Amino acid sequence: MKPIIRVENLGKQYRIGRRETPYATLRESLVKAALSPINRFRRALNQNGNGSADCEGHIWALKDASFEVMPGEAVGIIGRNGAGKSTLLKILSRVTEPTEGKVDLYGRVGSLLEVGTGFHPELTGRENIYLNGAILGMSRREISRNLDAIIAFAEIEKFADTPVKRYSSGMYMRLAFAVAAHLEPEILVIDEVLAVGDAQFQKKCLGKMSEAARHGRTVLFVSHNMLAIQALCTRCLWLNQGQLLGCGPTTDVVRNYLKAGSTSIMRRVWDTPESAPGNDRIRLRSARLVLPMGVTDDTLTIRTPFEVEFEYRNLKENCRLNLSMFVHNEDNVCVFNTTSCKERRWDGLAFPKGVFRSTCSIPPDLLNDGVYRVSVLFVEDTSVVISGQNDLLEFEVHDDHSERGKWYGKWAGVTRPRLQWDTTCLQGVR
Repeated sequence: MKPIIRVENLGKQYRIGRRETPYATLRESLVKAALSPINRFRRALNQNGNGSADCEGHIWALKDASFEVMPGEAVGIIGRNGAGKSTLLKILSRVTEPTEGKVDLYGRVGSLLEVGTGFHPELTGRENIYLNGAILGMSRREISRNLDAIIAFAEIEKFADTPVKRYSSGMYMRLAFAVAAHLEPEILVIDEVLAVGDAQFQKKCLGKMSEAARHGRTVLFVSHNMLAIQALCTRCLWLNQGQLLGCGPTTDVVRNYLKAGSTSIMRRVWDTPESAPGNDRIRLRSARLVLPMGVTDDTLTIRTPFEVEFEYRNLKENCRLNLSMFVHNEDNVCVFNTTSCKERRWDGLAFPKGVFRSTCSIPPDLLNDGVYRVSVLFVEDTSVVISGQNDLLEFEVHDDHSERGKWYGKWAGVTRPRLQWDTTCLQGVR
């Protein structure tokens, strides 16, 4: 089968830090035109072996990218901000030209790169649908056939004949996505559709993208939502600083991407008492997360039970000791605080001098997805703080979309309990 998109050695260079004079005299324009071949020759001499410019004031937003996309594929594009994702989509959408390399496209491209791209603010929503459809290469008959569906999907029935300059950003996004999704181009290019819009609209967008992929249309989807990428895309591209670092099955590429960006501190060990945090009453030896067999830090999900383990030296004889553990999320909200004061083996008993290990079990379906930090306090007689250590461990809990259906947005709430439900039919309807 012939690829619908073929990209070979694609690169895009931008000049930064300098601004050209907006206007030039006729004499300046003629001199610039005469010197143009010489300047191009000088730029060629300033390039190194792999083609990247050494001169200051230039940056490669995209460099040496090569890949193919087959008809009907849904391909995700991931990477950090500034990785080159939007630059790639702009080249594929013919918004900008590449500096080097080439792109072969075999089909019409519908793009949603920015809110309101291709809209005229003085025209109404209805008029902009026809304008945008014409830009995408659609006939008037084809646009008219889908007009009612576009307006209904965008939820702008009352405002279809209002100039779009009076639309909110959410209304802009709904209309722009509706046009791109309903006018049936062979290639649909979407840049972070989840960035704007409420939860209900996000769900509609993702459902429409999934439907497009099922009907054989090619979808290129840029998003920072790894759950949506994994649910919608069979293959994934990973960009980093303009370079294509990965291309393959979505699960593998996303796992490598998350692992590379992980800042998890799952284990800390202090070899000597002098280097360990604490004081003359208590000293830590180690702190770690204990995961089940086969689970790694990049596969820890909301359904995974695990343990938090502390080893420490008690340096005072007959000390009634207990630990207080705090877990904070990335917004510095305390998710929960738990203590060992009712621990069955030492409840009410004094600790002798020695080395101890305390373990706290975290059940599945407690934490929501996100990044968490663990802090600990050592307390005597349940009231006197002996020592404490903030942000001792850091770990990330990933989502599990097995029971989410078609909703791929962020699940609300600090915790994610799996509670018992029961439904009873009180009265049948005939």
